[in-house]
Amino acid sequence: MKFMTSEEIRQSFLDFFKSKGHTILSSASLIPNDPQLMFTVAGMVPFKPIFWGKIEPTYPRIATCQKCIRTVDIDNVGKTPRHQTFFEMLGNFSFGDYFKKEAIIWAWEYVTEVLKIPEEKLWVSVYKEDDEAYEIWKNEIGVPEGKIVRLGKEDNWWGPAGPTGPCGPDTEIFIDTGRTENCPNIDNCSPACDCGRFLEFWNLVFTEYNQDDRGNLTPLQRKNIDTGLGLERLTAIMQGVETTFDTDLFQPVIEKIESIFSVKYKSNPEQDISIRVIADHARAIAFMIADGILPSNEGRGYVLRRLLRRADRHASLLGNKRPFLHKLIDPLIKKMGSIYPELKAKKELIEQITIKEEERFLDNLERGTKRLWQMIDAKGKLNGKDLFMLHDTYGFHVELVEEILNGSDIHLDKEGFLKLMQEQKERARAATGNKEYDDVSTLIKTLHEELGGTEFLGYEMLETRSEIKTIIKKGVQVHQLSKGEEGEVIFDKTVFYAEKGGQVSDTGILETPSGVAEVLHVYIPHQDIVLHKIKVIDGLLNKGELALLKVDVEKRKATARNHTATHLLHAALRKILGEHVKQSGSLVGPERLRFDFSHFSQLKPEEIMAIEETVNEIVLSALPVTVEEKDLEEAKSEDVIALFEEKYGDKVRVVSISDFSRELCAGTHVENTGEIGLFKIISESSVSAGVRRIEAITGKESLKYLRKLTTLASDLKDVLQVQEEQILEKTLSLLQELKGKDKEIKKLKEKLLSGETSANDHEFSIDDVKFLVRIVEDAPAELVRNTADVLMQRLGQGVVIIFNKQGDKVIFVVKVSQELTKHFNAGHIAKNIAKALGGGGGGRPDFAQAGGKEVNNIEKVVNSLEKYVRA
Repeated sequence: MKFMTSEEIRQSFLDFFKSKGHTILSSASLIPNDPQLMFTVAGMVPFKPIFWGKIEPTYPRIATCQKCIRTVDIDNVGKTPRHQTFFEMLGNFSFGDYFKKEAIIWAWEYVTEVLKIPEEKLWVSVYKEDDEAYEIWKNEIGVPEGKIVRLGKEDNWWGPAGPTGPCGPDTEIFIDTGRTENCPNIDNCSPACDCGRFLEFWNLVFTEYNQDDRGNLTPLQRKNIDTGLGLERLTAIMQGVETTFDTDLFQPVIEKIESIFSVKYKSNPEQDISIRVIADHARAIAFMIADGILPSNEGRGYVLRRLLRRADRHASLLGNKRPFLHKLIDPLIKKMGSIYPELKAKKELIEQITIKEEERFLDNLERGTKRLWQMIDAKGKLNGKDLFMLHDTYGFHVELVEEILNGSDIHLDKEGFLKLMQEQKERARAATGNKEYDDVSTLIKTLHEELGGTEFLGYEMLETRSEIKTIIKKGVQVHQLSKGEEGEVIFDKTVFYAEKGGQVSDTGILETPSGVAEVLHVYIPHQDIVLHKIKVIDGLLNKGELALLKVDVEKRKATARNHTATHLLHAALRKILGEHVKQSGSLVGPERLRFDFSHFSQLKPEEIMAIEETVNEIVLSALPVTVEEKDLEEAKSEDVIALFEEKYGDKVRVVSISDFSRELCAGTHVENTGEIGLFKIISESSVSAGVRRIEAITGKESLKYLRKLTTLASDLKDVLQVQEEQILEKTLSLLQELKGKDKEIKKLKEKLLSGETSANDHEFSIDDVKFLVRIVEDAPAELVRNTADVLMQRLGQGVVIIFNKQGDKVIFVVKVSQELTKHFNAGHIAKNIAKALGGGGGGRPDFAQAGGKEVNNIEKVVNSLEKYVRA
């Protein structure tokens, strides 16, 4: 066995399987095209539709080096020799081509002949019922029976990459590390023992079955091979080191960490854990951002934020208080940039995001940790409100709190925390007008069973006739609604678009032989049943009647303009800001559109202008908007944008605008981009950390907006008595003039306030100490403080009190010369006076400020001042 670099190992694997007829493919993104998975967790994930038999493979044999993210063992990262969040998975795959025999023979050939790992160091395990694999190892390869271990499902059965999907038995290759210090029975030790002596490094999965959502197995028509060989583990083996962190994959980053924090790896066990956590998380963070994941409070972004904050937490244990992750990007790119060019391409983005996210969190880390321990000292536990406050105020995820309290038995009320988080989400949904119909009544479920779903015809037509299947009023079925009454109606078919996907519902009119009703809102409470909320405006509405359904055409057209515009906006954002931009939410109505997207900073004016111009160019090009219905798996295999959070059926609509935009979307759209009219962004703002919001208008609303601006410009021209092009110049000139007058007024006020005497001055002595009291009105706070200083200089030694009346309240200051503070305390005097004025306040012995609401009591206080001074 010879020493090999990670680059040599990676390339040797791909070269070997290329020689065996495999097509070599580049790594897929960490974001899988699969709604069941948050991340690409294994090499087979990009080929899952092929394993499922939903699409035909382009190549029967493939080999890859796939980048992966797994966070199920995040708490063990840094504490064990081999746990990682980001790792590379070498794999060879067969789609109905070769099976167990070839997979086993080639694996053994690569391990023993290419890597030259001695056979005497190798062991294998098989699923206890897989006699076929056992016989291949024994008879074809010649592995001694004593070194073939039969194990159960928990060890040698590979489940699906998600809740359902392809699965089957597997066989694993182990190396005997020779480390027996933790083994309770050295003479009988084997891969069945969990002492750590035997290290599994290659898993060959024989996908023979499909598992449904109940765990039932059915044989696949096409048997497949899926293998996973961890590059980090294999590199540790080939480089003769005990941990993956000692390999050349990690050492450049660890050396940089040593330099940044002035620490030495392997000099302190606790310190080493933090160094390993930072090294691991830095790799994961860089690759996640390079693949378009940005920090957020949900989904993938939440995982990224958790890794960032966990790295910062461990950096703080090394004495760090400033952003540092961006400094680890260069050694990472130097090591892996040629293999993964996206790291080089997104270097600036990775650095910007990590710096901003760290700055935001590090400001809170020290204060949050201090507050956490204060709560524990006071109560000995953390309830749901405590955890929610730490999360909401300091950005402390529950997992971070657990890590800070690692090893303690302090109780955390996670259930209470989750309840409060859910309430917050519901409040947010209510505030944005989004409706969630989670609480489905028994009546609706029963009606769905009886009536089935509602067929939607609204893509093709805006009017149709349909029978009123039932009427609901206040949760109860009724036969009739009278004029003025409101209720909900179900039809077997409808042309009204139900609110979903961010698009508001249609409104319109229902006409029957006996009456007319207004359609106020349309929604889907359960599966595919559609409810029409209506109000009868004339006559009666009866169950069983045939109704004419008429959509408000103008509202539908305006909404469609805005919906198509969101697709153009999304594409323009990705083109101008970068492909890290992802939709985070939207609201499409007839008046305007709102589009939330992931981005790390406020948009610059020139960026907003470029986005507007890009969208309007497509509008002016009058490109056709095409809609195709496709199988979900077929659509996902194409270059089409889909939302991770959305639930899609087996059939989806792909909305395309030339080669500029392709998205999965169930909404309504214009037929040609020229129908959109002027696209105008009216605001850009922050929604939360890492999420921005754009609001925009189109069509007639843009015309209204333009008219409003034109009227405003005309009015300003008349008021300022200048030509339109001179409005700005004249306005700036007036502002400059006003600033000059403000300064002049301030100087005059200062002169008046600090004058030697005033009609509102009161001078007297207490214990031979001079007191000067002045009463002023509506003076700036800074001016009052300055006046106190000026009056004290004139007094020489004594006490100055200035009352500043401000409408129905009073603010006052008390200033005591330094040498008198042992006898007269400004803070105490201010506090006593404030009580008499119905307020509060205080301060230092030499200066204090307070206030009150009882302005009429000022004269009374001044006349009895000695009482408040002595008190």
